[in-house]
Amino acid sequence: MHTTPEHTATPDRIVLASRVHTMEPAPASDGPANPVTAIALSGDRVLATGTHDEMLGLRGPGTVIDDFAGTVYPGFTDSHTHVILGLELTRGLHLTDLDLDTVRARVAAAAAELPDGAWIHGWGADPNIFTGSGFTGRIFDDVAGDHPLFIRMRDAHSAVVNSTTIDLLGLTGRETFPDESRIGVDDQGVPTGYVLELAAIDLVLSQAPPETIAQQADRVWAVLTGMAASGIASTHVLDFHRGSREILELAEERGDLPVRLRFSPIVPAGASEAQLREFAELQGLRGRRWRVEGVKFMIDGTVDNGSAWLAEPDCFGQGLRSLWTDPEAYRAALRYFAERGVPTATHAIGDRGVDFVLDALESLGDLRANAAHRIEHIETIPDETVQRFAALGVAASMQPIHGTHHTRADRSDNWSVRLGDTRAARGWRCADIRRSGAVLALGSDWPVTPYDPRAMLADTILRYPVERPGTPPVQPEQALTRREALEGYTVHAAAASGLLDDEGTLAPGKRANLTVLDADLLDTPPERFPEVGVLATFVDGVPAHVNR
Repeated sequence: MHTTPEHTATPDRIVLASRVHTMEPAPASDGPANPVTAIALSGDRVLATGTHDEMLGLRGPGTVIDDFAGTVYPGFTDSHTHVILGLELTRGLHLTDLDLDTVRARVAAAAAELPDGAWIHGWGADPNIFTGSGFTGRIFDDVAGDHPLFIRMRDAHSAVVNSTTIDLLGLTGRETFPDESRIGVDDQGVPTGYVLELAAIDLVLSQAPPETIAQQADRVWAVLTGMAASGIASTHVLDFHRGSREILELAEERGDLPVRLRFSPIVPAGASEAQLREFAELQGLRGRRWRVEGVKFMIDGTVDNGSAWLAEPDCFGQGLRSLWTDPEAYRAALRYFAERGVPTATHAIGDRGVDFVLDALESLGDLRANAAHRIEHIETIPDETVQRFAALGVAASMQPIHGTHHTRADRSDNWSVRLGDTRAARGWRCADIRRSGAVLALGSDWPVTPYDPRAMLADTILRYPVERPGTPPVQPEQALTRREALEGYTVHAAAASGLLDDEGTLAPGKRANLTVLDADLLDTPPERFPEVGVLATFVDGVPAHVNR
């Protein structure tokens, strides 16, 4: 039995199971140890772990007993989501994985139902539907009519608008932004309706009627409830989008959030010292189950829209610039937060972008130890870059499900075509990074891809979409083992943000977040992961979701 150093408390709850995977390192032992099958909880902490008999021997008159015929894990953590920004990103028509004809039909149907002049929103569009036309929203003019149209692509970094929107907003293509955002134009300098990167997207959406705070609070509650039902107990939210505090406080009026949220606000490219100070002052802002902790930078955009920062240009001659027009200003901003002990996460997708961020982190020297630092996405890197993560103590936070959903083994997809065979073959190097000794956290980047951890874990192991059996795997040599994948949602998820002392494993004194499944993923073929039932998700020692 493993207990807290001073075991005096009576447990509030005891969870009985067929097996408990604490995810703690196996202790050295001369003989076999009894498997852990039960866990005692006191308040929001783990009190003890052991066998059924050992834990039931601790109960008092008020102890609640939860008996599950399943397997308990540390509560799953999705290491990269956009819970509040995602409300904006998922507004309107869901267009993921649809071809151009189907997207046009959905837009036409919406135009027929909406009042004159009402905006049509859509999200999740596949960049490959623009292969014939190039990135333009004018291909929807005939089906959208007089409705302003805004369709965000699945990478969340680009969108298209139709001619009605262009005229309504007076877009010229000569708009300037503090970063590398832009409004696309054709060879004659006429706006095409292509909207690239977040500052340009914000300009467009600032003219669209917003949802109310109450509507957004309802929607975020539904998202978090769905996450808890899929086994997610906590998530690292890589933004603190406008209205986040108001939405969260209104949502908390109905009760404790179903998932713990850790927000890292996005520091915009070229941020002034006054802005940096504002982000530093946000640290520690919190509610009952949410808090602001850390900041996020974006050194580049995405491969699909040509804004990932590459060492060599893509096949269209793009990808040679950082989102930070002055990349050295990024170094200064990174140092500003490192000096104050604020954890950082940096979106870096292209090989040059990843190396630049690693260079900047290396230049911090001893300051690196003041807080946890991580790099998000890491979609294509050469061999020599792989080893730098472990050497510098920088965590990798990756979403291999992007590779399985958005690329193809035959490299006929937009991402692979842009990069060419050599760089495409270096995509999503999860196994190489993990086995180099680096911390590797896993996540979905919801709503860019679905958040269900069962599918995410399966894709990470199989390297093809689990819902599409028979699909050739993408870089199968980068597959993780079942335990490595699980650690990416537990142990390594916590370590990536410097939280391993508080969560990530089920050890006495740690946070009592649990995920209870009706099968043991370490003994289940990954092809069957989506069928595994979620019996319960515990957050802070109490059930946030139960399915008896």
